[in-house]
Amino acid sequence: MAGGGGGGGGGGGQQLQVLNALDVAKTQWYHFTAIIIAGMGFFTDAYDLFCISLVTKLLGRIYYYEGDPKRPGSLPPNVSAAVNGVAFCGTLAGQLFFGWLGDKMGRKKVYGMTLMLMVICSVASGLSFGKDPKAVMATLCFFRFWLGFGIGGDYPLSATIMSEYANKKTRGAFIAAVFAMQGFGILAGGMVAIIVSSAFKAKYDVPDYITNPLGSTVPQADYVWRIILMFGALPAAMTYYWRMKMPETARYTALVAKDAKRAAADMTKVLQMEVEAEQEKVEQLAEGNGNQFGLFSKEFLRRHGLHLLGTATTWFLLDIAFYSQNLFQKDIFSAVGWIPPAGTMNAIEEVYRIARAQTLIALCSTVPGYWFTVALIDHIGRFTIQIMGFFFMSVFMFALAIPYNHWKKHDNRIGFVIMYALTFFFANFGPNSTTFIVPAEIFPARLRSTCHGISAAAGKAGAIIGAFGFLYAAQSKDKSKTDPGYPAGIGVKNSLIVLGVCNVLGLLFTFLVPESKGKSLEEASGENNEEETEAQVSSRTVPV
Repeated sequence: MAGGGGGGGGGGGQQLQVLNALDVAKTQWYHFTAIIIAGMGFFTDAYDLFCISLVTKLLGRIYYYEGDPKRPGSLPPNVSAAVNGVAFCGTLAGQLFFGWLGDKMGRKKVYGMTLMLMVICSVASGLSFGKDPKAVMATLCFFRFWLGFGIGGDYPLSATIMSEYANKKTRGAFIAAVFAMQGFGILAGGMVAIIVSSAFKAKYDVPDYITNPLGSTVPQADYVWRIILMFGALPAAMTYYWRMKMPETARYTALVAKDAKRAAADMTKVLQMEVEAEQEKVEQLAEGNGNQFGLFSKEFLRRHGLHLLGTATTWFLLDIAFYSQNLFQKDIFSAVGWIPPAGTMNAIEEVYRIARAQTLIALCSTVPGYWFTVALIDHIGRFTIQIMGFFFMSVFMFALAIPYNHWKKHDNRIGFVIMYALTFFFANFGPNSTTFIVPAEIFPARLRSTCHGISAAAGKAGAIIGAFGFLYAAQSKDKSKTDPGYPAGIGVKNSLIVLGVCNVLGLLFTFLVPESKGKSLEEASGENNEEETEAQVSSRTVPV
């Protein structure tokens, strides 16, 4: 295997043997178990975040029926925004909090907390205190916030753990594989919704809304959304035991906790080879290396300020476009006639149709996009994939937006869906994967989880803008054609143009982010640059 030289990093002989052993290790069974353990968290994250979009129309029918003979009940704008966006608010808070905690307490200690929070809140969000709409929505929003908080912790911790376990030759593919489990989570959400709605549809075959407004939503439909939401607890609960058995990463134990003996003992078990404990070298690195600067120091700003700006802004801009698309697929499908008008279906059939459309998109574009990244990232690099992804997302978004009236015609709707699917493909074979991978590689070990959390939180701020903003922006300019309770918006066409502009800006900010392909983590983060030591010591401030 290439790269097995003694130094293993930018600092000549400074690289610890335990870290060098990890950098040059051949791909082994422990790599795959780490991918599965961390990946199942992401599977659950994606399931929990996106399954809500499958049931929002059903919630409107059940709890906000107004007796309109032509149009079923729908969630009022403020309720819809809260239900769709509250988990993202929780995720943003969780990314910042658990990212910081992962650097303070260690990756492993915090890793179990996030999972338990996800299990409890998945189950609780399917329960409700009382039966009136306000009580049900308040319960749902409360537990989805805390569900999001747990999901938020998974981002920096899973990325950091995987990057610190991986070897340098295939590290990009391993972190991408963890993130790619999101695709299966989205797919599973659609499939669970299809199975549950099919079972209920077979049992309660009732007429469509126009034929019988009251009879089209059977009381048992209330179980459908609850089962779909609660199912998210299962995969998380199944991986809890394995998460607790994982040893702490050697990079945290050696470089942050300064315990060379434990790092060597843990990695001797994991790598199944004898690893020497180099306590003296760990202490030398700690004292002699000027790498003790804190997050709010001038030294961090000088070395990594632009990097953090780059990782945060690219993730922010990507998520505005990505989450707008994902959450409102069902609206876009309805707009082009891929899902029939709501009045022509009963409540359970509508869930089935929405789930089927989203599953098809996930299967044909979302999942393949992720795995293209896994296959190619360590060959063509992070930078190339991110630039290419943003470029093609911009192209397809503008190609959808500018001739939007052409795509709305019934005969052209399949073309619209193909173009729409391609924007998803290049999001995932592009910045949706790389924005997750790079922050786990280019920052020092003791700030890695925090900086990844900050970058991810910037992304979720974009997701919140996408989730709330698109809801209002995509409304028709003609007030008489808007959804009930919404003001006139700028229309789907102009909304898609705005998303296209976000992608162009993302492409430009990518130039702030360095390439980390083929480098050890210490090399990529500059932790082994001995020649800068003196300058760092003089400008050191109190570490965060």
